Amino acid sequence: MSTTTAPLVAIYVRHTPGCKYSADETSKRCNCRKHLRWSQGGKQYRRKADTRSWAEAERVKRDLEDQLSGRAAKQLKVDSSAKLLAEAIEVFITDKKTQGLSDSVVGGYRLMLNRLRTFCDAGSIYTVRGLTADVLTMFVSDWPTLYPSSNTRQKRRERLRSFLRYCYEAQWLERVPAVTRFKVDEPETLTLTAEEFVRLLAHINTMDAKRWDGKTGTTGKTRDRLRALILLMRWSGLSIRDAATLERTRIVLREDGVYRVVTSRTKTGTDVSVPIPLAVAKEILALDNSNPRYLFWTGEGRGETVANVWTTRYIRPLFDAAKIPCGGHMVSHRLRDTFAVDLLEKGVPMEEVAALLGNSLRVCEKHYAKWSKGRQDRADALVIGTWATPETGK
Repeated sequence: MSTTTAPLVAIYVRHTPGCKYSADETSKRCNCRKHLRWSQGGKQYRRKADTRSWAEAERVKRDLEDQLSGRAAKQLKVDSSAKLLAEAIEVFITDKKTQGLSDSVVGGYRLMLNRLRTFCDAGSIYTVRGLTADVLTMFVSDWPTLYPSSNTRQKRRERLRSFLRYCYEAQWLERVPAVTRFKVDEPETLTLTAEEFVRLLAHINTMDAKRWDGKTGTTGKTRDRLRALILLMRWSGLSIRDAATLERTRIVLREDGVYRVVTSRTKTGTDVSVPIPLAVAKEILALDNSNPRYLFWTGEGRGETVANVWTTRYIRPLFDAAKIPCGGHMVSHRLRDTFAVDLLEKGVPMEEVAALLGNSLRVCEKHYAKWSKGRQDRADALVIGTWATPETGK
């Protein structure tokens, strides 16, 4: 099997203050720390040799040249160059952008992979072939602390696995290495009863003005916007981020006289079209916002930030004031759950609810299957149809 020509790795010395050989960075006569540098793919790299011995630095240099050329991975059958990890990450990110994923999703991939690269650099791992199962195990070992939510850890694992699969398909890896699995603690699906929802709206007007608005001094305006936001999420099923950043023109009056929220989910890019009650639509559209393009957003900053502000500053305190416990559940998501469960309990098919939420059928079934009245009715009919006739026993 042919091998790739190794880049030229040079040893140089970083002299300690006062070393009499400080003018010569290639001096072999002093006991100062040795370092390595090389160029590959148009970029220059540097790393410590972790030794003061020139002879030991020579050994580290040869090992590094073997790794960079691919000779260190003789078990691989693919005849390709040892792809630099940094280059592989950039190609992968470009692929995700080409797929049309949102900036926030692409940014999530980049953040996680930049952490992977930093971790590998610290361990002198510069190529994709160095991503072995044991390396990845150590990389994710601090995730329970870094990401307290088990759902977040699972999503990061899926992103990492997506990158590894891409490397395998590009033939930079012989196989997809194993990545530690995490037990996911699924949050309970929590809906609001009709009484709780009425109580939630009623408490909007009872909160202390300073607690609601801080220094803005726009108590009435903020309360109107909060009420409209709550109504929008309850009757459209939009997530807090999609609702908080919704453009005014996305509430459309169709020829049939019904208002619809016509948009796409930030998280998945899936198009959704949801009819909403006339009174709700009119109340939302009557809002006065500093940015006429949006209903609840100034248009400045990131969508994630405005969603977090609405949740932490207004929605969570509102739930607390109404004495509606949520535990660790995402409070804003309870409105989305209420929308979905209400439809299912009234006989709307699971497939249609999934489309309205902008979710896959699999995800929708995972969270809402037990509320599907239509499925239960069909199951009941099938069971009853198997019963024997009481009079005949047949």
